[in-house]
Amino acid sequence: MAVAVGTSGFSYEDWCGPFYPEGTASRQMLEYYAGRFSAVELNYTYYRMPVARAMAAMARRVPEGFEFCVKGFQGMTHERPEDGAQAGEVFGQFRGAMEPLLDAGRLACVLLQFPWSFKQGPEGLKYLETCADLLGGLPAVVEFRNSGWVAELARAETLGRLRELGLGFCAVDEPRLPGLMPRLAVATSDIGYVRFHGRNAQKWWKHDKASERYDYLYSREELDEWTDKIKLLAAETKKTYVFFNNCHAGKAPTNASMMAGLLGMTPPG
Repeated sequence: MAVAVGTSGFSYEDWCGPFYPEGTASRQMLEYYAGRFSAVELNYTYYRMPVARAMAAMARRVPEGFEFCVKGFQGMTHERPEDGAQAGEVFGQFRGAMEPLLDAGRLACVLLQFPWSFKQGPEGLKYLETCADLLGGLPAVVEFRNSGWVAELARAETLGRLRELGLGFCAVDEPRLPGLMPRLAVATSDIGYVRFHGRNAQKWWKHDKASERYDYLYSREELDEWTDKIKLLAAETKKTYVFFNNCHAGKAPTNASMMAGLLGMTPPG
């Protein structure tokens, strides 16, 4: 069973104590993290365009076999340039930054996380095709936030188009609220992908800080609801990645370790 479990990001001050030893400097966090998990999802690349130099530096700091899943820059998923030349420039810059990870064999995939406002329909489906073309063969998975993409009348078309384009489907665990994605796990490429956002329904839409949305600690029973789904994904793909985005106060690494145990995995360290 080829499964990697980790967290969405690794450099958080409030993880000192719950996960990192007290006093751990930010420059020491990646090495410590890579001693306990075999993959990480980089989220800062959504907020600012990554550069090749930084990717190369991170690749040098992790052990053999460690992998990076890299979240697409917001200009690729949320702003979505209508001008073809501008889109090509944004995707080209991002693609160039991934080259050191590709050369080192450490790029697992690119995560394209679209906002709730990105809806199923001819325009949305066409943009998925544009993304696949502009990524130039980089392995990628797509996370939808709007449940319309997998509604009864749209599901077959959505999943079929992802398969045609070679894009993976990102399964999510989040609150059961109207319009949000159901807990659907399916493989549309040779990459399986699952993200755990927490089930904090009260804070999902109403919060002072966006991080409050992900303030949630899963119970062992809640995580166990996913073990069979993850094993099925692993059986249908070359590799499946499971990441926890409930990053508030070190909850993500706690739940990632719990999930690894439920799956019978031996952590790296």
